[in-house]
Amino acid sequence: MGRKRLLYLHNGRTQHTIARLDERFESWGLEVDRYWAYQNQFPADLTAYDGIFLSGSPHGAYEDIPFIHREHQLINQAAELGIPILGICFGSQILASALCGRDQVFRRANCEIGNKWLQATPAAADDVIASGIVPQVYMFVWHNDEVRATHPDMTVLASSDQCPNQIWRYKDQPIWGIQGHPEITLQQAPLWFEQNRATMERDGADIDQLIATADEAVAAKSMLSRFAAFISS
Repeated sequence: MGRKRLLYLHNGRTQHTIARLDERFESWGLEVDRYWAYQNQFPADLTAYDGIFLSGSPHGAYEDIPFIHREHQLINQAAELGIPILGICFGSQILASALCGRDQVFRRANCEIGNKWLQATPAAADDVIASGIVPQVYMFVWHNDEVRATHPDMTVLASSDQCPNQIWRYKDQPIWGIQGHPEITLQQAPLWFEQNRATMERDGADIDQLIATADEAVAAKSMLSRFAAFISS
């Protein structure tokens, strides 16, 4: 049998990111097909894919932009086909918007940013990708938009002191959203923080403190590798 195929949707201004998560998915044994959704590039057919990953974006899931509308459609098609999906940051938000309603994503009064401990919920203990974060997980978070935590089709898996829905699962399906950024490695963190210094400082961050408190966040990264393993199984 050949390697399982992952559709990787780049929702950002560039397809080349510091995290290089697409390359890590390949290192975990997946064949990765990359599409630049931000430039309205999408596959014509989803049936060849065993999993889908949705990246972050400078946009909000509620914005009236062609690629965002198309991605909403793709998510619903994928859910109907039973294709596993994982979304990070904007990826989590657009999952919630597509599957649970546009009103599930809102603009926060202020930005949540920092290296934080997230508290796992009891549901995380038995979850396919989240069992490794119990009882708490350290992760960098940075978001102005947020997914509500009250929808009946969502199972919240972890929360922070400022955000009740940091990690969630859709119904009993293999569809997960992660608000934070487990993809950034300890080596990459200072580069990423410096690259985004102006925006992060505007959002209230202390860059020197972020660099000093950065961590490899192995438990958080286990969600990514477990998602890859789930697709491959």
